[in-house]
Amino acid sequence: MADNEKTPVKLIKGVYVNREFSWMKFNLRVLEQAADEDTPVLERGKFLSIFTSNLDEFFMVRMGSLYNENKVRPDARDNKTRLTFGMQLNAVADRMPKFYEMREHAFVHLKRDLAAEGINILTYSQLSDGRKNELKKVFNSRILPMLSPMVIDAKHPLFRFDNLRCYMLYKLKKGEHSMIGVMDFSEKLDTLYRFETGKKVSFITMEEVIRNLGWLAFPGYTATSSIMIRVTRNADFETYVEDADMEYNYDFSQYMKSKVETRFIQNAIRLEVFGESKSLMKFVTEALDIRENLIYRIRSNFSFKYLFSLPRRIDKELAAKLSYRPFRPGISERLANAPSMIEEVRKKDVLLRYPFDSMEPLIKLLNECAERKDCIAIKITIYRLADHSRIVEALKRASENGIDVTVVIELCARFDEENNLYFAGQLHDAGCNIIYGMENYKVHSKIISITFSEEDGGVSYITHLGTGNYNESTAKQYTDLNIITADRQIGEDGAAFFRNVSISNVDGDYTRLQIAPKYFKRRILECLDGEIAKAKAGRRGVFLGKMNSLTDKVIIDKLIEASCAGVQIRLIVRGICCFLPGKNGKTENIEVISIVGRFLEHSRIYCFGEGKDRVMYISSADLMTRNTDRRVEIATPVLDKDIENEIYEMLRAMFADNVNARRLLPDGTYVRVEGEKGKRVDSQNMFLKRE
Repeated sequence: MADNEKTPVKLIKGVYVNREFSWMKFNLRVLEQAADEDTPVLERGKFLSIFTSNLDEFFMVRMGSLYNENKVRPDARDNKTRLTFGMQLNAVADRMPKFYEMREHAFVHLKRDLAAEGINILTYSQLSDGRKNELKKVFNSRILPMLSPMVIDAKHPLFRFDNLRCYMLYKLKKGEHSMIGVMDFSEKLDTLYRFETGKKVSFITMEEVIRNLGWLAFPGYTATSSIMIRVTRNADFETYVEDADMEYNYDFSQYMKSKVETRFIQNAIRLEVFGESKSLMKFVTEALDIRENLIYRIRSNFSFKYLFSLPRRIDKELAAKLSYRPFRPGISERLANAPSMIEEVRKKDVLLRYPFDSMEPLIKLLNECAERKDCIAIKITIYRLADHSRIVEALKRASENGIDVTVVIELCARFDEENNLYFAGQLHDAGCNIIYGMENYKVHSKIISITFSEEDGGVSYITHLGTGNYNESTAKQYTDLNIITADRQIGEDGAAFFRNVSISNVDGDYTRLQIAPKYFKRRILECLDGEIAKAKAGRRGVFLGKMNSLTDKVIIDKLIEASCAGVQIRLIVRGICCFLPGKNGKTENIEVISIVGRFLEHSRIYCFGEGKDRVMYISSADLMTRNTDRRVEIATPVLDKDIENEIYEMLRAMFADNVNARRLLPDGTYVRVEGEKGKRVDSQNMFLKRE
């Protein structure tokens, strides 16, 4: 699916691109994967589901934020494209129907290609009379008990439409009386029903079943019309320590619980509708008080999560044939044979490249520390965790063994708040010291600081620094870089970092680590100034960067300045990019590509200069204002030259990618990267195959 849409001028001003518009372009690149016939067909279904869940979150968070800001600051303008929040809200909303059309188009082709492999996703109208009768029996015996029908009249007031939950609405008649029937259905219902007869594998979605048979839940009534709806509610909220102090007796965890609960009752920010009924639509829109341009018509499904379950619902051999080849994250011979991770790190820094490398060495290190008499402290930042976390188990065991364990757990990690509250309780009960973030800054850093006592009375350190979360599940799906080092200065910086977090000091001084909000952005700008100075002196200035998003206008303007000075800039920006490369007199020396593939590109790398003068950082931070100015982030220099060279070669491979990479053009469109004829370069696959 080529990105041939003409870029709307009002969402681009000169070299700057509106953030929300750039995100929409990113999600279209995800949708491209769902339509790409070179992608295994079951994996295409997963990309379609990811596209949809991305869209759900975009409405809850970004559109919710625009809505909130428009109410509070209606005259404020974006600092790049000078659009008000209301203008942005309307511009994005008006473009969404095309997104839905493109998704429907991709789904039609996906169903066709699944059917060619013997996997049918059927509509009710495609069923034979025999299958319709089978489905009716199943509905009455297994589905109907899990439905909650209600008639709306004076004795049955309207209940709330919950966030992202499907409801059927009916216009009902009983004798001379007319009323409205409303019915939600349990989220515990299976999303698919499989027909067991026939040579091919055939399914029907639960949404489709209830749309066609739900009227059976209203015996004695005649349904004259019906619609299925799904409401998306505003999930954007701000948290302030002062509010917790005043209202919740200084208990931030209780404050966060109250905030999370509001997510289900905030204003409706989107209404999706399947079916036609003017009277029912009038009833719903009045109940929700929702604007017309936030209502979208659906022709297939509201959710495509069921596509993730297809591989386990069909024959294993067929599923394997239609999926990516499975892989097992590796462990280098050096680490696999090491009797002690502690001693191995002390010999030489360790690089772990998720998902290509296993997280096992890090877990082994923590388990080893938990049993060591000379380990006196383990301190860690936690943003997101797996549901069953071996990291947490190692920390609990260390605490129970008398080691001082401090956990900085971020309760404001969006959509992981409840999970983090649970783990905070578990760790607290095991005797760990729990810190809930740092004043009004989110702690997004990824650091473990381990302190050992030495025979001479001194201390030594091992420090882990990474670009991604301590989450064993996402470590198999996201590309992230991790360095474990015994460098003393980094160790002292790490220990100082936790001391500063514990007293809410954002102004602490560090030797090697670059900590946001005070130092990280400053260091990026200083390094760019160094490359500008080289270019002006007639030498070659170079900046290679990899990040998820780039929105910080101060940094963008510095990149423009660097380009004008002749610095050669190559960027891998997976998601949002708020400026255009290749513009004459502005950004002609900047190249931007985006890689969307089997794994979610998540690592952040900032590399300045080349050869012996090269300076490289890996970081938890993107070049977004929220990361540079409003979060506690860490960038660590890559000190080990072997590791630096390895990461540099990874960057080179990614810039050569012509399978999953798309190039951002000066007009704001993305196109496939062209390589040598007949030579396919898939950087993620290269890293998988590397021994």
